[in-house]
Amino acid sequence: MKKAIFLIISFISLTINAQQQKDNVKDGFYQNPIFAGDYPDPSIIRDGEDYYIVHSSFNYYPGLLIWTSKDLINWKPVTHALQKSVGAVWAPDLIKLNNKFYIYFPANETNYVVWADSINGPWSDPIDLKIGNIDPGHFTDEKGNRYLYFSNGSYVPLSKDGLAISGASKQVYEGWKIPSEWSIECFCMEGPKVFKRGDYYYLTTAEGGTAGPATSHMVISARSKSPLGPWENSPHNPIIRTNSASEKWWSKGHATLIDDVKGNWWMVFHGYENGYYNMGRQTLLQPVEWTKDGWYKMKDGIKTEDQIKKPAGETIKSNFTLSNTFTGTKLNPQWQFFDEYDSRRATFSANGIKIKGKGTGIGQSSPLLCTPSDHSYTADVEVEIEGNASAGLVLFYDPKIFTGIAFDKENIMAILRVWQFPTVKGVNKKHLFLRLEKKQQVVNMFYSIDGKDWLKIENSAEVSSFNHNALSGFMSLKLGLSAVGEGSVTFRNFTYKPLPG
Repeated sequence: MKKAIFLIISFISLTINAQQQKDNVKDGFYQNPIFAGDYPDPSIIRDGEDYYIVHSSFNYYPGLLIWTSKDLINWKPVTHALQKSVGAVWAPDLIKLNNKFYIYFPANETNYVVWADSINGPWSDPIDLKIGNIDPGHFTDEKGNRYLYFSNGSYVPLSKDGLAISGASKQVYEGWKIPSEWSIECFCMEGPKVFKRGDYYYLTTAEGGTAGPATSHMVISARSKSPLGPWENSPHNPIIRTNSASEKWWSKGHATLIDDVKGNWWMVFHGYENGYYNMGRQTLLQPVEWTKDGWYKMKDGIKTEDQIKKPAGETIKSNFTLSNTFTGTKLNPQWQFFDEYDSRRATFSANGIKIKGKGTGIGQSSPLLCTPSDHSYTADVEVEIEGNASAGLVLFYDPKIFTGIAFDKENIMAILRVWQFPTVKGVNKKHLFLRLEKKQQVVNMFYSIDGKDWLKIENSAEVSSFNHNALSGFMSLKLGLSAVGEGSVTFRNFTYKPLPG
């Protein structure tokens, strides 16, 4: 009896604690991530009371989706800054200077810049700066001269308009020496960001390798009286690092520093979630503090996985959702095509989005993708095929690895690690409903004739290995809609629902 009473009290206590945690999150606290899902390499600015952030967009187009917030926690999309395909877009740097906005980014073994008079666009076509290296970080000196730092610790001068390289590169920073006994992927200095506070310029970089062991990635800081060096490494290095694989957030690094409207300072960075490596690098936020001798460090007593007091600023309601009826006249911001956005492939109408078939398989079809933000969820879509096309609802890592369910005018097909085969033959339908149900790392697959009664096929998939450490590429597992072959596929009523777990 005592044991039963104890269990009841414990259950009530846990329930109250869980509710208190929910209330705390709502009542002035937040919990990481601030962007759930694949949002790596964050670059952030504050423009008055408004914050803007952009991430690596890799092979997904349109690319470089800009988001806005007033409190660093609640975000809504603004626009894609990149329409033209130039390859895999890594580690951008968003800046504002002289009332213009710029994004510098590497792709296809060179570096580009796009610019706009307004954050809302229109944004320019990408301008090739005709210089190699990666992870450009823009900064200006007190005279207004413009420079780009690169991941190897060198910088180059820029023209006054910021649209061309105007001189030779110069090596000025060699990084911070990582202890040899630490488990890291590589030295791999990257992601330089420069800002000024007081008498010092601060250079923030990442080291240790983006992936590999959980303890690889870290944030390193150095400072100088000149933005061109010489640089003195911080006594607090590494500023932040995952110390053990038992932690919730792995490979924490690639940071940008930002001050809020009240003068408090924050670090925006990324990390992999323990157990959900295939979700990609998620965007994290944590407060920093300044020492009396002018260094910054993480605020004492706060862990990345804690409930943390929110920054100052107005809470805005986001209109962002993955669900989409596809009855609009343009592509909603959650959607990107793999490899390129060919506007001639997609036709918009009140009847849905019609996508022309492409390639002979899903890997060649440039599927339409979105980024799931939950460990477990369902995704449904209504599909109609024309001609000799096939349609799929898939979890897509890259053209060589994906899984899901598809159909042509005769059969339902299962896709397991690219292996595609008929699993239900002779359905003979051109109009069907498809569903994926992801529970943790197991994916179940369903179809329906009428959108009400769902039939599970016999095939399921386990997808934990669909990640960068196993497959390379720095990609994540995206939800995708594929149109393959000769003909076209109309999609409508895409519905995404989080599940517990």
